[in-house]
Amino acid sequence: MSKVALVPCGSYDDAVNAVKTALDLIGGVDTILGKEEKLLLKPNFLAKCPPEKACTTHPEVFRGVAKYLQEKGYNNLSYGDSPGHGDTRAIAKECGVGAVADELKIPLADFTAGKSTPYPDGISANEFVISNGVLECDGIVNICKMKSHMLERITGAQKNIFGCVFGLNKGASHVKYPNATEFAKMLADLNLMLRPRLHIMDGVVAMEGNGPQSGTPRNVGVILASTDSIALDTLFASLVYLDPKLVPTNVIGGERGVGESDINKIEVITPSKTLTVAEAQAQYGIKDFDVYRGMEDKGEISYLKPFKNLIKRKPKIKKELCVACGICVKSCPVPGGALHFKKNGKPPVYDYKKCIECYCCQEMCPKKAIYAYQNPIVKTISKIKF
Repeated sequence: MSKVALVPCGSYDDAVNAVKTALDLIGGVDTILGKEEKLLLKPNFLAKCPPEKACTTHPEVFRGVAKYLQEKGYNNLSYGDSPGHGDTRAIAKECGVGAVADELKIPLADFTAGKSTPYPDGISANEFVISNGVLECDGIVNICKMKSHMLERITGAQKNIFGCVFGLNKGASHVKYPNATEFAKMLADLNLMLRPRLHIMDGVVAMEGNGPQSGTPRNVGVILASTDSIALDTLFASLVYLDPKLVPTNVIGGERGVGESDINKIEVITPSKTLTVAEAQAQYGIKDFDVYRGMEDKGEISYLKPFKNLIKRKPKIKKELCVACGICVKSCPVPGGALHFKKNGKPPVYDYKKCIECYCCQEMCPKKAIYAYQNPIVKTISKIKF
């Protein structure tokens, strides 16, 4: 059985204590981490956003993890992440984690460069360009954020490890692995290669809707912790009433042995008692959390294939919100770009024949101007039971 700690936490004022409780509930860290090891604290630094936007790992959750480790005698710590756009140090400062790290005298790891690193055991990917700060550490402590995600439905523990890939190589990965399933296969290889030791999820204030940057903050009020990233993400999906079997990272990660995806083999440990996933969902779940639950066409429903272009989601730009900053154009990983500015100005225009629906543009847009458009017919089709 895989174990996931769930600790109620209604405010970030209580996050340090909640993190401590969660880590104690899974048995502490002495059997997971060596005190002599170089440990990398890996938060989510997606973009330059203040903490209240719920886009990045909250500084108080980071503080809770760092203080817990330091009090246990783990003093060889560093921190960092390779963001989708911008400078790691600037993002750390804006989201508040940088100030906490400075206070606790934890240095920023080197995420300014990376090295091509082979992974011969990979099934989908056998090589990654990994940031230097990751290669220089002995173990990763993954401090992820609970958010919705346009490509994978949710982004949690397993997806957060993608930030270990250096810089623009993340965009290239979206081209090489252009859909949710193929991308999840690559993530499974990456997680098996790096094997992060510990996962703590900031679910005090999550992001719903147009995540992972342009969504809406939503109080969920939990801290989750586990040594099993798939079990943790499976519980996350269940708490927002999203069938974990609709999340490619959960399904493929479970199949590949990254972690446990069977809800019947996951124990949820709370401060008062141990629950099943179903019991935890009933007690702590949020039924109206805004996350994509629509039908996913993986090719099995053959008679819907002629309507694929009609029913599939695609990125669109709200003209009234676009400021023509060009970040979406620069973020597009497709060779030659799948969206460009026209001579008559904003907003950029998509070439949907080239677009691979990776949502890098939406993920990086600082003005929430890009969203996943769905034809109204999708809402009807998604309710049909085949």
